[in-house]
Amino acid sequence: MVEYISHDRIYISYKGDYRMDFKTELKKYQKIVEDELAKYIRKNQCLEARLNESMEYSLMAGGKRLRPILVISTYQLFKNDIEKCMPYAVAVEMIHNFSLIHDDLPGIDNDDFRHGKLTNHKMFNEATAILAGDGLLNNAYMVISENLSKTNSEELQTKIKVFNEFSNAVDRLIAGEYVDTEFEGKQISEQDLEYIHKNKTSALLRLCVRMGAMLANASDNEVEKLTTYAEKIGLAFQIKDDILSEEGDEKILGKPVGNDKELGKCTYVSKYGLEGAKNILDKITKEAIETLEPYGEKAEFLKEMALYIQNRNK
Repeated sequence: MVEYISHDRIYISYKGDYRMDFKTELKKYQKIVEDELAKYIRKNQCLEARLNESMEYSLMAGGKRLRPILVISTYQLFKNDIEKCMPYAVAVEMIHNFSLIHDDLPGIDNDDFRHGKLTNHKMFNEATAILAGDGLLNNAYMVISENLSKTNSEELQTKIKVFNEFSNAVDRLIAGEYVDTEFEGKQISEQDLEYIHKNKTSALLRLCVRMGAMLANASDNEVEKLTTYAEKIGLAFQIKDDILSEEGDEKILGKPVGNDKELGKCTYVSKYGLEGAKNILDKITKEAIETLEPYGEKAEFLKEMALYIQNRNK
């Protein structure tokens, strides 16, 4: 069974024949992340209060919280006390929401809805949305730098390596988004399509798994094994997004279907067709799960996460 003792600490014990109720565990993780994010909301009255409200609007809008959950659940393969990894889980969710705000802007995807709510630039205005994204980007670095300033010398080198990985992943996310916009309406090679998604989507998911393992002092060999898992679920996540953009339910998705096709986006569906994309998704999901076999039941949540990404409807 899995026991959640308190908000701050999660202790896991496995007894007998174990089968996870994934949705229940996911909700528990989501609650932990939501509570932690709430600590970073700025409520003070100041001239930029409206900007702070805009940042809160996107950061606390809901969503799956998969990225911070991946940090935590990977960390737990090696250690139970999650306090050490929480600032990094928070920071990566700030980065994710920065990217969503900017992704929705008129100059990129021009979306009106996200999670069933008005996108940031529709709720506030375009200038505020741009600066709210910038604010979340900077806040992520503030959270990590504050944590580094309180770190003892024994752990500092590890956290500096994590910070370097974090910075590189954000750089790759931005690069991938740029290349995606450049290829709109154009033919694309298999290699270039993979490059876009490896950077735009997969880089951040890869980071989450690597950060969790590194912060738990996993060996280099363990980190590399888990990186293979991360890269596969990162690609799976993007392929599933492409599929949902083609055949998803707008009411469940909380945003219009068909926007990728309308914008001439390069996707796995446009490149390989709907069935071809689904076949690739099945294959890499199976491969992702197989990489976790050496961890046995301890990796059950991460295995279920791969299936959740494959089968999600939003």
